[in-house]
Amino acid sequence: MNFISVSKSLDNIMKAKKNALIWSILLLILMIDSTSAWWAGGHVILSKAAVHALPDDIPDFFRNSDSMIAHCSADPDIANNWNVPHLRSTQHPNHYLDLELLKDNDLPKTRQELINLCNQLKLDPEKVGFLPYEIIEATERLALSFAEHRKYPQNSYIQQKCLVYAGLLGHYSEDACQPLHVTLHHNGRVNTDGEIIAHKGIHYKVDAIIEHIGFTPNQLTKGLEIQALDDLGKDVLTVILTKHSEVKKLYELADQFPSENETDPTLSPEVADFVKHMAVSATQFTAQLYLTAWQMSKDITFPSWYGKSFDRKTYDNE
Repeated sequence: MNFISVSKSLDNIMKAKKNALIWSILLLILMIDSTSAWWAGGHVILSKAAVHALPDDIPDFFRNSDSMIAHCSADPDIANNWNVPHLRSTQHPNHYLDLELLKDNDLPKTRQELINLCNQLKLDPEKVGFLPYEIIEATERLALSFAEHRKYPQNSYIQQKCLVYAGLLGHYSEDACQPLHVTLHHNGRVNTDGEIIAHKGIHYKVDAIIEHIGFTPNQLTKGLEIQALDDLGKDVLTVILTKHSEVKKLYELADQFPSENETDPTLSPEVADFVKHMAVSATQFTAQLYLTAWQMSKDITFPSWYGKSFDRKTYDNE
């Protein structure tokens, strides 16, 4: 082998190593990007606590299925995956609302009204995000399934559907109680050009902390009184605005948050109180939405074909 061949071989080896490094970095970026909410373990903790907080008038099948609901609460993050780009493109904006982009405008009541406002402001609606509307719509979807359960209470397929929809709803309601999901400053303070100028990486620290602390349901539900929302749409938007008002406090504590890699973190009293507050509010809000959906279901009627050409009783347990 001559000098030129050796040189080419070395070049090929270096290029291969460089390409491998690039792909490793890209893979890491994709993995980090997919972590767009409380880590899965955090959602499991919060969802189980929300079910434990429910009053007795919620059906037994639902209150006894906290593990299934908690399992499904991770699904929206699974869908936020670059390997399924079409699904990801529609699901990703449901996890956040960059409220500052709307300037002084009131928060619209519906998803379509937000899209219309974004068009007026020359904003990409998907850059702004749809979190509150996903919560409202998911609550109504659960209410429909609860209404089916009222009609066919022994139908196990309808029961399973209620559990799946509850898990999906819980994911987004829990996201809404993490203040960084309702701000343009979602992973660090940004300037007018959108460049991060302080506290880069804070989102991952906050997302990880519920899972690392490992709250029990009793710790999050003690003393909680769960009442249905008076006005679903209005009250969800109020929660969003309330959580946005907590962004300042979170950034005041940003330097005290432990790394997302610390699985047994020691927290300052201020951070511990704030984290507990986030976890309890997520538990309460999710439970309120479950109860709201159940109460809404009393007044839901079905079209004439329901129970005739499409008879749900056909699928009842035998």
